[in-house]
Amino acid sequence: MSPGKSASAGIAHSSLTRGELLRRAAELVPVLKERATRTEELRQVLPESVQDLLASGLIRIGNPRRYGGHDVEVDTAFEVGFELGRGCGSTAWCYSLWTAHNWWLGHFPAQCQEEFFATGPDTLFSSGLNPAGGKVEPASGGFRVSGRWGFSSGCDAATWVMVAVPGARPNEPLWLLLPRSDYQIVDTWFASGMRGSGSKDIVIKDAFVPAHRAVDPERCGAEDMTGWELHGRLSYRAPLRCLAGWDLAAPLIGIAQGAIDEFTARAQRMSGPGRAADSVALQLRLAEAAAEVDAARALHRQDIREILDRAARGEGFTELDRVRYRRDKAFIARLSVRAVDRLFDGSGARAVLDAEPIQRCHRDAHGASHHAALSWDLIAEQFGRQAIGLT
Repeated sequence: MSPGKSASAGIAHSSLTRGELLRRAAELVPVLKERATRTEELRQVLPESVQDLLASGLIRIGNPRRYGGHDVEVDTAFEVGFELGRGCGSTAWCYSLWTAHNWWLGHFPAQCQEEFFATGPDTLFSSGLNPAGGKVEPASGGFRVSGRWGFSSGCDAATWVMVAVPGARPNEPLWLLLPRSDYQIVDTWFASGMRGSGSKDIVIKDAFVPAHRAVDPERCGAEDMTGWELHGRLSYRAPLRCLAGWDLAAPLIGIAQGAIDEFTARAQRMSGPGRAADSVALQLRLAEAAAEVDAARALHRQDIREILDRAARGEGFTELDRVRYRRDKAFIARLSVRAVDRLFDGSGARAVLDAEPIQRCHRDAHGASHHAALSWDLIAEQFGRQAIGLT
């Protein structure tokens, strides 16, 4: 790159509308569904699926506009997650993370963003956000970091990784971004659910990270308004912590909708006098599961709209607001899992066969719901304590 020329100068902006993006997502659903078994066998998103996601422009929803992004907000990415999850939970999960990551990047210093997108608008990174596995020491101009991080979904297709390390203040980690040459991927991903997410371990051995590739996520969009100042994008005017994690809930809703799709299609094939689909009990299961998924989707949309509306008005967010959003994400996961369980339990002996997609929905829903950001008990307690003033 010539001196004084930014990476963004070489990226053509080609904006797609929300409607067109959602249309492209819907077109990918049957494709991803057909590939779901092979995705599980490979234990990572298939290369052709990665290419389809990139070619469709769907991941660029997360990109700042100057780096090839579209003139839509992050809520569009969540809608895409709802859709893609119907076809393949693992692929939808990685899509949502890659897209959210590229949105997160807009909070980093400008120099970091230029370095990351120097290879083009379709650059991807994975993450490892449990700071317990990392060790960091200050160094001249930055940090030296070592450690091991698990559950780095989508790492095989990524050329960068972001890891969390202990920060200066308790329970407030620092996020560091590193290129592929600075870390190793260790294949540990042998799982019962979300098998195709490729959520392997990341190992870093004494790598240097310059200061411009570090952020404090607790300050992003709150005290640190870098993203808003650089991009003027509404979502950068809200605290990052308020908008993080919804990317995990969205594909889980999609997985649950996929289970409804499968259950409904199977019932339609089995309808007729004396057939199982004529069972009132099965019809009630379908009605309740569909209502649970609709409620989960509506709650997701309502909270995101509230966050963006409050950002537009320049309003602040209380600690109770923040923990309420965490509660709602976990409750969305709870509703989605209940819906899938209800349908799986009513699907008979054939539901356990590999040939039946509903068994994958069942495994994937439970696998996704075990993410710490979607775990009900701890988050529900946090909300309860905050709500009654015990913290």
